Amino acid sequence: MKLNDYKLCELGKAVIQVEAQAIADLEVQINENFVMACKLLFACTGRVVVIGMGKSGHIASKIAATLASTGTPAFFVHPGEASHGDLGMITKDDVVVALSNSGETEEVLTILPIIKRLGVPLVAITGNPNSTLAKCATTYLNVAVKQEACPLGLAPTSSSTAALVMGDALAVSLLEARGFTRDDFALAHPGGSLGKRLLLRVRDIMHVGVAMPSVPESALISHALLEMTEKQLGMTAVVEANNRVIGIFTDGDLRRMLGKNLDINSTSITEVMTPHCATITADVLAAEAMQIMEQKKINALIVVDGQQCAIGALNMHDLIQAGIV
Repeated sequence: MKLNDYKLCELGKAVIQVEAQAIADLEVQINENFVMACKLLFACTGRVVVIGMGKSGHIASKIAATLASTGTPAFFVHPGEASHGDLGMITKDDVVVALSNSGETEEVLTILPIIKRLGVPLVAITGNPNSTLAKCATTYLNVAVKQEACPLGLAPTSSSTAALVMGDALAVSLLEARGFTRDDFALAHPGGSLGKRLLLRVRDIMHVGVAMPSVPESALISHALLEMTEKQLGMTAVVEANNRVIGIFTDGDLRRMLGKNLDINSTSITEVMTPHCATITADVLAAEAMQIMEQKKINALIVVDGQQCAIGALNMHDLIQAGIV
């Protein structure tokens, strides 16, 4: 067949439609078997061991990773390796989740007697409820599909998607049942931008002490410009004698005052500052600070304590350097 733009798009849409229908059909399988599977995993005092061969193995590995990152300790074991020593990873306190679309995968069936001997609960995710795997399981989740998205009906497509979605259903249901929070999720994802967005707080990146730009309300514009130049944050806080914030002077305020022909050596900063400026507290997530800046279309924030006294400052560049943006 010659490559045809329209035909390629139609083929792609057909695959999505077939797989979407397969997912929709799964809803009726959220039944008493699903409830039992959730209860077995919830009560597990060891680890959830997820096994699968071939494409099911790839799906099993992803399910294990999703469970582990959402509060259910889990890991993947390759069934081919399991019969050559890796079964030692499974203890009597664990629960095994086995994936096989046919339910007759030889490498999976080979290790079932050992799992039974250990007395470990077995949850089967299979497309064949009459299979050996389903019959040996403590409970099974039926992920049978009417057709594969592959036009040959051979490549695991709809079936692997259905198994993956069922795994997600288990993981998210357990997440809710455990009361797993955003903070718990952050602790499981400390690396990369996701971890930073969930863990990093304003206090971790704000400029404090001598690095924080601040001038008294009695300061002249010239003094404020010197402070901004020295601290290089594009702003300075304007504070009362008790360090309480009454305003902010930014690069934007400077540009707006240029057409007013003001004498910077005799004009008070309070005449050109922005009063009642946006502030933030140190315990707020840095990601929330970014949202405030974006919503208010500003590039800097003064960090205050409970009495609205200045304790720090940060700007958009700080958030970019921290990997928040």
